[in-house]
Amino acid sequence: MKKPGFTGDDNITLLAKGVELKGEIRVEGTVRIDGSLEGDIQTKGQVIVGEDGLVQGTITAGTIISSGRIKATVKAIERIQLLKTATLIGDVHTPILMMEEGAKLQGVTDMGVAAWPDQLPKLPGPVRQLSARRSKQAVVIEQESRA
Repeated sequence: MKKPGFTGDDNITLLAKGVELKGEIRVEGTVRIDGSLEGDIQTKGQVIVGEDGLVQGTITAGTIISSGRIKATVKAIERIQLLKTATLIGDVHTPILMMEEGAKLQGVTDMGVAAWPDQLPKLPGPVRQLSARRSKQAVVIEQESRA
């Protein structure tokens, strides 16, 4: 039975629970961290940080999914997903950030928006003219109750 989060990719690098590593991981496929890493991860694939996982350093990946602890600068080309037990402290760079209720995030988030347009987009004609089409206000006259 496959664990959730795996994409069926045969190229999986696993840092098992209880293993501590200081250094750099550079791979093409999926990296799963259930142990402790002090250093950098670079992959075009996924980085999955399990509930017992701890990463301190820099993560650069296609997708990052975490239910563990990350204290790092994280950059994802596709998205970052923080599950309910996740804690992320650091700078976040991604076009899509998804957080489950209970996940914790502290840091600066950059989703690629540098500015907003000077004018808000105009609504289509029929919606924009709704206020002109409203009917006149009705006046309610209270009637005395007869005893």
